[in-house]
Amino acid sequence: MKRALLIALAAAFAAGCMEVEQTVTAEQRQAGSTVKRDTAAWNNEPLANGPKWTKGDRNSWEEQIKKRQLTQNESVRIGN
Repeated sequence: MKRALLIALAAAFAAGCMEVEQTVTAEQRQAGSTVKRDTAAWNNEPLANGPKWTKGDRNSWEEQIKKRQLTQNESVRIGN
């Protein structure tokens, strides 16, 4: 029992120390193929349980960010 546990532990340790070779394919070498284009934050749908803003309205999104930042400021939160 002890021997089997020791062998299993040694095998797990050896597996954790293995270095896996990382290769790059020709498709991955092309510029722009690994980077996904991101959209502006205000163009996304607000989360169901998160802060609300109007999709596509940058000013609405910025106001929501300002409100969130104010609630994270201790001096403003406790009224000093």
